[in-house]
Amino acid sequence: MPKIIENVREQLLAEAKKQIAERGYANTTIRSVAGECGLAVGTVYNYFKSKEMLIASFMAEDWLECIKDIKNTPTDDPTAYLHSIYYALRSFEERYSTLFSDADAKKVFSSVFSQRHKQLRDQIAAFVLPLCQDAAEASPEFLSQFVAESLLTWTVTGVPFEELCPLLLKTIKNNKEGVSQHEQL
Repeated sequence: MPKIIENVREQLLAEAKKQIAERGYANTTIRSVAGECGLAVGTVYNYFKSKEMLIASFMAEDWLECIKDIKNTPTDDPTAYLHSIYYALRSFEERYSTLFSDADAKKVFSSVFSQRHKQLRDQIAAFVLPLCQDAAEASPEFLSQFVAESLLTWTVTGVPFEELCPLLLKTIKNNKEGVSQHEQL
């Protein structure tokens, strides 16, 4: 009778995440993950077609948790709302800082970076859009993309929220008041 192992996928994801953090990208292999889970290599391939898909899967699950936290923050307080987005980005970046700075991982993932960056910016822009609805000078869609790119860029480079937030709020506010200011000129 075959051995039944419960939560195989979850075990594989947890072990891969642990190994990436401890050993780095190059020293984490499908074989090492399978071995630590007491599984055959082929079993891992039943769940993930490659090491990259295994890594992408646990990162995607963590990002979905970040999205859930952002969605649970009301938009009526722009500062608190922007802080929830900033905090989600910052905590995700900190969680995977070793992977993001790993030279071997960069070589493998560089080809998809721009595509993932755009997806991430679009997700953040969708969250920011309610704050930009009354934009006068720029379309709300463009303004939300602009704010999202600023949030993404400056958050992952370590700019403190207290420094970034006033600039973002001013950008949003100035765009809401833009038409009346131009009429005065």
